[in-house]
Parts: sequence; C-alpha cells; structure tokens
Amino acid sequence: MGKIIALANQKGGVGKTTTTINLAASLATLEKKVLVIDADPQANASSGLGIDIKQVESTIYECIIDHADIREAIHHTEIDTLKVISSHIDLVGAEIEMLNLPNREKILRSVLAPVKGEFDYILIDCSPSLGLITVNALTAADSVIIPVQAEYFALEGISKLLNTIKIIKSKLNPLLEIEGFLLTMYDSRLRQANQVFDEMKQHFHELVFKTVIQRNVTLSEAPSYGQPTILYDATSTGARNYLALAQEMLARNGAAVH
Repeated sequence: MGKIIALANQKGGVGKTTTTINLAASLATLEKKVLVIDADPQANASSGLGIDIKQVESTIYECIIDHADIREAIHHTEIDTLKVISSHIDLVGAEIEMLNLPNREKILRSVLAPVKGEFDYILIDCSPSLGLITVNALTAADSVIIPVQAEYFALEGISKLLNTIKIIKSKLNPLLEIEGFLLTMYDSRLRQANQVFDEMKQHFHELVFKTVIQRNVTLSEAPSYGQPTILYDATSTGARNYLALAQEMLARNGAAVH
C-alpha cells in the first residue's frame, strides 16, 4: 500500500513546491513509483515537472468537484516511474464549492483511494494556506513533511501549523504523523542558519531530517525548463541534496534503497 505524504507550511516561499518536485523525482530515480498531486492553485509543481497546464483537461479540481475519474487525470513525466495530477487556478474557488458537500474534509482521501495501492509514494504539494484543500490533504495523508526556511522568522509560523495538525489528528485523521521537518535554503556560512537548525533540533529532535537543502541556483533554474533538478543538472548541489533526502526518508521508512 502506498504512503501519502503532504508537504505543508502556511508560510509561502519556504521551498514546498521545490521539495515536492525534487523529492518525487529523486524517489522515482531510486526506482519507487511516485505520484505528485498538485493541490496548489498556482500549479507550479505541475509546470515544474513539464506539464503544460493549458493543455490539461482533467485536474485535481475536476476530481474533487466533478467526481472525474482520477486515472484520467494522471499525466506522465520524463521519468517513467513519476506521474502527476496537475492543479488549476479554479482550485481557488473549490473551497467555496466544497463547503456544502458532505464529509467535505475527506473528499481528497476518497479521490485518492482507488490509486493509493498503485504507487509507493503519493506526494501532495499544498498551497501556502491552511484552507479546506490543505485540510483535505492532511486528512488524506499518512504523514506530513514541513519545509522550514533557514531564517529568523521560520519557527514562528510552525506553531500554527502544528496546532492544525493536532486538530486534524484528533478530529479527522488519527493516524497522521509528522514525517519530518526539512531545513531549506540553508547557507552554512550564516550564523543565523545554523542557529535555526540547532533550535529546530532542540525542539523537534529526531523529527528534523539530517539532510538540509542548501541554497542553490540550479533549484530555481530547473523549473523554468520543466524539469526536476536531477534531470536538469544531476551533479548540482540541489540534485545531490534531494537525492540524499530521498535516501534518508526511505531509510526511515525501512524501504530498500537501490
């Protein structure tokens, strides 16, 4: 049975989408079957994996609102074992449309149920908000990865997210776990970055991934070519960091690393 992992942080610009794209590509390179669900209306995870969102007829929006067949919404990428269900700007209005639906927090869980067993990992890229779509993602997920930018205010927003996770655990998804906190945009030369890392380890101990994602220009260049960094420049620091993260995550999950 596949594992569903949401990537969430209501603070924007922390590297959620970058992490979704590159962790997914790294897991796929390590011969895992991976599905990315783009649940952010900006659809950056879709375009970053080479999907032309203007050409896509069935997105996660149609699956949630119109009960479209999830299999018809799955798109191929350049990596054989990596698939995507893209997002759409209409997702902005989906939260309003969902308000009157029964079990509105659990719609995404039932949308994903038919394909869960066909993938090793399903990664959900959440939007930078704690709205109904993100609540759906956390209700559908087995665990959550929380990317945290290595900067002074990074830890401030986490308590809000942790509180949301706690509420979802108690009311909607008792099995939800924190997969890990991931430090992104890390620059070891900055004292502040090291302080944030130390503070996170003091607070969250072994929940903090040992792998950190360093500041790397390749990570911001690759999406404009519609490629994950591992395809754009496999030797780059960014590609190596995310491959190390994928290996660390697989080791934590007791999965074989090829």
